Amino acid sequence: MGKKKNEKRNEPVAVEDSTVEQRAQHAPQWSSLARYAAEFFGTFLLVLGGVGTALFAATFPSADDNQAGVGFLGVALAFGLTLVAGIAAVGHISGGHFNPAVTLGLLIAGRTDARHVPGYLLSQLLGGVVATSVLALVLSGKDGAFAAAQSSGFASNGFGEGSPGGYGLASVFVVEAVLTGVFVAVILSITAKKEYVTFAPIGIGLTLTLIHLISIPISNTSVNPARSIATAVYGGALPVSQLWVFVVAPIVGAAVAGLIVRALGRRVVQAA
Repeated sequence: MGKKKNEKRNEPVAVEDSTVEQRAQHAPQWSSLARYAAEFFGTFLLVLGGVGTALFAATFPSADDNQAGVGFLGVALAFGLTLVAGIAAVGHISGGHFNPAVTLGLLIAGRTDARHVPGYLLSQLLGGVVATSVLALVLSGKDGAFAAAQSSGFASNGFGEGSPGGYGLASVFVVEAVLTGVFVAVILSITAKKEYVTFAPIGIGLTLTLIHLISIPISNTSVNPARSIATAVYGGALPVSQLWVFVVAPIVGAAVAGLIVRALGRRVVQAA
């Protein structure tokens, strides 16, 4: 009797279906609230680490005397490393999306449940805005630091005047759509292989690092609407006016990648 009571007590009660990884490992299921909290935390960590590095360390001590600053390479690594950390920490709970474009791409590819999508999107947006709010609070602790960050765009994404390299709308839209599509395709591919489960956080994080190395000079790298919205909140009028590009382009790229992977996915062989 005691054994049966213990088994019953360990069973999940009133929770949603588990993630693919949990089902494969016969692991305990997670509630919807746990999933959303994981997406909030992962997006918060991604934006805090990546944008925080861009704001505080990229050009330290100054743009002219950058002997100690991390530069573009450091910012790219910061985004990649925080993604690795986030997926390793809570990816087993929510799948580790931390990006509305990734969530929608996986939905189109048939790799995530539609019922969770609204909660994921809201959690990601809130996580990003809370992260930039923390950064803004820290900046307010030094005279003129917040005003300087805001006048420079608060590490926001942009085209034309808002692009670090002065690239126009067409160039920025193409690079954001293509690189988001590549990112989603890598995620879909690497998470489809059971033998790559342990390597997945590193592979996905390094892919995001590479994407940043390519596109920071072009668009300041979004490939993530939550990241773009979070910085535009404090970036001023220009980032807000250009924000639509960094919502539409990543979603377009993710959707195309999801459709391609779904169309080319493996099929069950039927007996003749």
